[in-house]
Amino acid sequence: MAFRRGEKVEVFQRSSDESWETYMDRFIGLHGIITDPDTAINDPDALVEVSLEGKGTHRLPQDCLRRIDE
Repeated sequence: MAFRRGEKVEVFQRSSDESWETYMDRFIGLHGIITDPDTAINDPDALVEVSLEGKGTHRLPQDCLRRIDE
């Protein structure tokens, strides 16, 4: 799934990616905005930078994210 800068997303599940850390479990259910989708890499498995409401900016695996319409 290719994300674009400015898209609204939700962390809807725990990731199966090895980069997922236990502290990230508290991000599940939060909404955010894609700030750096790594389009230069063009790798669907690459981490994307997401600005999460009230939690700052984090690099997250794509399999834990889904687009939302608000």
